[in-house]
Order: sequence, then structure tokens, then C-alpha cells
Amino acid sequence: MAPLLPPTPSQTVGPFHGLALPFARGGDLAPAGEPGAVTVHGHVYDGAGAPVPDALLEFWQADPSGSTAGAPGTLRRDPVTGRAVGRDGVRFTGFARVPTDGDGHWAVCTLAPGAHPEGAVPYVAVAVFARGLLHHLHTRIHLPEHADALADDPVLGALPEDRRGTLLAVPERDRRYRFDVHLQGDRETVFLDFR
Repeated sequence: MAPLLPPTPSQTVGPFHGLALPFARGGDLAPAGEPGAVTVHGHVYDGAGAPVPDALLEFWQADPSGSTAGAPGTLRRDPVTGRAVGRDGVRFTGFARVPTDGDGHWAVCTLAPGAHPEGAVPYVAVAVFARGLLHHLHTRIHLPEHADALADDPVLGALPEDRRGTLLAVPERDRRYRFDVHLQGDRETVFLDFR
């Protein structure tokens, strides 16, 4: 009987993902002109506090009513050229994908998430892909109006309050929030482990 070979180790996930994965208006979850739209933006920082210019972030969320049904249409294609043309600007899909720019900055325009399932604390799920990571990281963005409810969440309630704070977006002005992702260090964002 032949000896069992060890599994092939994971490989890092970048920085090549910025070539094909981003799509036109990938950060525009909210339909064009939606009066209830909010902007969430921030930077991705490495363990030394330097911006990560080649990260990719994916966002999933419920709509304001708590529905996760979304709508098709995120990766629409031009019927003539076959080129991906992105969103139609009319429907909320619940999904976004944005790369960071040269300064490590990213932004999405979305709708405030509703509770899913009913009674849960509303959040935006985030997956972070970046150079040097063997696997992508999962975290959440909670808007500040839900800060008091985080302690009641079965998972987040077990975290010390200062660590829970890394999951809260900071209000900058009306309907605009900042959420920085720190991959390591003293200000490291809480990342969730899904098994």
C-alpha cells in the first residue's frame, strides 16, 4: 500500500485578485438616487499600520426589511461585447465587491441592514482578501445605532467591550460611516472563525 501524502498547503491569496474580480460599480449596493442610502468607507491596514493597497473586500447583507433574497444582476454582461458591465443601478442585490486603492481605501454605498433572522443584531458581513493571508478573513460591520445590542449577541457578547468596538462603524456625518480593518496589532479587528 502506498504511503499517504500530506495535503498540499494553502497558498496566499494575492495580490493578483484585483485583475479580474472587481466589477463596474461593485461598491454600489444601493440603487442610484436611493434617499436612504448610507456610505461606509475605510482603510485596510497591516500589522505595522501601513495601508494595504491591493486588498479585496466582499460584503453581504440583508436589506432594510431583513430579507437576504437580494436580486440578480450584479455581474450583468453587455449582450454585444460580453464584457461585464456591473450593476443595473436599480435593484438591491445584497452583495458588493471592492478593491482597496493605492492608499488602502475602500467604500460602499448601501442601505442600512435589517435584522436577519428577525431579532438578530443587523450587520454587514465582510470577507477580506489580502496578500500574505492563507485564507480570507471574516468580520462584521455594525452601525453605531446597534452598539448597545452587541452585548446581547450570543457570539459577540462574549468579547470584551473594547474588542466589540472594533466591529462598530464610526459616524462621520449624516449617513456616512468609517470602518477601518486592522489585520494585526493593537487595534486588530475582530475576525470570526467559521468551521
